[in-house]
Amino acid sequence: MSKYNLTINGQAKSVDLVPDTPLLWALRDALDLPGTKYGCGVGQCGACMVQINGVPTRSCMTPVSSVGRQKVTTIEGLDPKAAHPLQLAWQELDVPQCGYCQAGQMMSAAALLKDNPNPSDADIDAAMGGNLCRCATYMRIRAGIHRAAEIARSQKGKK
Repeated sequence: MSKYNLTINGQAKSVDLVPDTPLLWALRDALDLPGTKYGCGVGQCGACMVQINGVPTRSCMTPVSSVGRQKVTTIEGLDPKAAHPLQLAWQELDVPQCGYCQAGQMMSAAALLKDNPNPSDADIDAAMGGNLCRCATYMRIRAGIHRAAEIARSQKGKK
C-alpha cells in the first residue's frame, strides 16, 4: 500500500492503495464517487471516462500511481448543482435510455465543448467515438451536445 495525494474535482484527497489500483476503483471505492462506472474493464467502452487535466481518460486503465498531482474531474465535479450545459441538455432532451454510459459520455462531450464550442456532427462523432452506448442513443447524444453548445452560448451572452 502506498499513499497518493490526488486532486479530485478541485479538492485535495488522499488514498492508501496498491500502486496498480485503477483510478476507477480509487474513485468509486476509496473516495465514494460512484458516478464513474465500470463498463468493460479493458478500456474499450468509455463508461469509466473521467478527465485528467481536461483530457478524457479511461479510469479503468489508469493506475492511481500515474495520476500524481494532475487534476481529475469526474461527473460529480462537472457541476455539483447539475447546471452544466450538458447536464441541462441531457435533462431537456431526455438523452439517456438506461443511463449507464452517460457519465462517460458527458465527460467526453465536456472536453469536446471546451475545445470546440460549436462542433459539427463530424466533430462530435470523432470526439465521441471512444464511448459506446449499448442502447444506441447516439443520435440523442449528438443532439444533446448540440443543445449544450447552444445553452453554453446563451449563458455566455448573459454574463
